[in-house]
Amino acid sequence: MNKETLLAIICFFLVSMTTVVYAVEDKNKPITISEQKADISGDGKLETIFLKGVPYEEDKSFLQKIYLEVITSNEKTYTFPLESGTKAALQLIDMNDDGVRDLFATVQNGENSGTVFSFIYSLKNFKKVKLPAPESVELESRFLNNYQAEIKMKQTGKTYYFDLSNRKNYYQKLGLYYKGRLNEPTELMVQSFQSLKPTVLQDGRLGLKGIQRVAGIANGDTIAYIESNWQLQKGKWRLANLKVVEGNNS
Repeated sequence: MNKETLLAIICFFLVSMTTVVYAVEDKNKPITISEQKADISGDGKLETIFLKGVPYEEDKSFLQKIYLEVITSNEKTYTFPLESGTKAALQLIDMNDDGVRDLFATVQNGENSGTVFSFIYSLKNFKKVKLPAPESVELESRFLNNYQAEIKMKQTGKTYYFDLSNRKNYYQKLGLYYKGRLNEPTELMVQSFQSLKPTVLQDGRLGLKGIQRVAGIANGDTIAYIESNWQLQKGKWRLANLKVVEGNNS
């Protein structure tokens, strides 16, 4: 093999290696979902807040890494990790009532009925603090004989009953009931928050409103929605109001 041929092979190999490295790096390149400017440190100057995500190469609709990046007025950069998911949103709201807006981020891990993960961060006085997020409502639920269901709230002790007789053919076909009697004890499927958004409470203060879905024997078999309002007091979330709305499946 002459020198010219050997040189050509080496050059081709080096070019190929460079291309591969660039492709790998490009896969992990973050995208900017949103950008905002606001004073979240309390010094009276604006910070730049980015919501960013890194999509999977195979499925660009799913973000394998989502995070917040804040460039402060003193030219420092802070990052705040979030969960992976399909959608992400950021709102700047004073959740702990200290006079400075906080970072309230939500990440959805599925389609419209998927679970929502929530994150609250404070950067007051340039101190990075993670605030708690409310946990979903605790409840007990089960099917009853004669095409009925019950949901009992642990926080309030109230029990709600649901008439599911308009679904009896569906339930009998799936083997849940036989002539109105349960074939075996069966619990309902209680989901975590599918939505958690800021809301104004009855006392005029800012809080969060969460929505949970309760399903029957299948994910699409909606029986009820649990709507809960939460207020942050002394670093802990207190349940301010609770409402149960019957599902509209027929």
